[in-house]
Amino acid sequence: MKLLFVHQNFPGQYRHVAPAMAARPGYQVIGLGENAGETLPGVQHVRYKAPDPAGEATHRYIKRFEAAVRRGQTVARAALALQERGFVPDIICCHPGWGEGLFLRDVWPKARTLFYFEFYYQSSGADVGFEPPGPVSIDEACRVRTLNTTHLLSLQSADWGQTPTEWQKSRFPDWARPRISAIHEGVDTRQIGPNPAARFTLADGRELKPGDEVVTFIGRGLEPYRGFHIFMRSLPAIMAARPNAQFVVVGGDDPHYGGKPSDAASWRVKLLQQLEGQLDLSRLHFTGKIAHARLQALYSISAAHVYLTYPFVLSWSMLEAMASECLIIGSATPPVEEVIRHGENGLLVDFFNPGELATTVIRALQNPGQYRDLRLAARRTVQERYDLHDVCLPQHLKLIDAVAAGETPPAQF
Repeated sequence: MKLLFVHQNFPGQYRHVAPAMAARPGYQVIGLGENAGETLPGVQHVRYKAPDPAGEATHRYIKRFEAAVRRGQTVARAALALQERGFVPDIICCHPGWGEGLFLRDVWPKARTLFYFEFYYQSSGADVGFEPPGPVSIDEACRVRTLNTTHLLSLQSADWGQTPTEWQKSRFPDWARPRISAIHEGVDTRQIGPNPAARFTLADGRELKPGDEVVTFIGRGLEPYRGFHIFMRSLPAIMAARPNAQFVVVGGDDPHYGGKPSDAASWRVKLLQQLEGQLDLSRLHFTGKIAHARLQALYSISAAHVYLTYPFVLSWSMLEAMASECLIIGSATPPVEEVIRHGENGLLVDFFNPGELATTVIRALQNPGQYRDLRLAARRTVQERYDLHDVCLPQHLKLIDAVAAGETPPAQF
């Protein structure tokens, strides 16, 4: 059996499943991507050069699609090079979000295809128009509709689809959902869990440990999509009520899902300017992006972990924090509500209410023992629904096997 995994940032979501397939006797697995990411056991990595971006004069509605076509063309050329070397995959697993999957069917028309569909854009009911003020303009609604061009072409050429959560699946058109399975890539709860010996050293040399009053916030980019502005606006009240609390914020200044503010270098700079004089900066620690090992240590130290998000893709960090028995204080938005049940395995607050967020964090810091059951339940939730080895990886392998065999995967794994 020959398998090809395609992802712009390979391995991406295929970090676990690709080597699992490669470990099977007689299986040949190739990972195709732009960046030279981590090396996976048994997987042959093939890289391609990043294509040119869309032209400056391209209509703004279709700039992303032009970029996708350019990438799809580059990936097709890399696929043709593999074909010339005699590689013909039985099944292609591809994240087509950047255009990688547009032309793979044309290179290998007989290969089975399983595409990872992450998010289908709509101008209402999700991220677009979620943040006030006012309704979405017709110009923005038209732009958003065209964002799905790559997805629509990929849906047409894929034999089957996968998406990580039921809510993300629900965003796709009615006609597409019957051919999409909701399977998360999984959390390795054997490696990620509470560690009473964990320590986290701050830039000034101070060391944090479990039992300290530590409030954590994590995002790849510190931006409104992940509620960074709401978190920051909650801090003056929390700091005033809890003078010994430390606040650790992980993430880079470059936004991943939205633009930079027009009047500041970053959202971090903008919020610090807005809150000037209201924050004790000696207790507010911006780490930037950090290694995963340090992130795991931080989970174990957190007394209250704030996770806010627009109705959008759910972050891996929230599930990892739950697996580490963090007390999650999350936004009452659909991606979070699929996992967190208020008062059972975490706490939910109104995304737009920094006062409610502050009150909830203060209570959690005042009475940490009252929330022990929620912490334990958070880890159980991840073990039961999102565990890598016992739940998600077996489901993913079964899905690949079914699609490769030309079978219809079961509605529920």
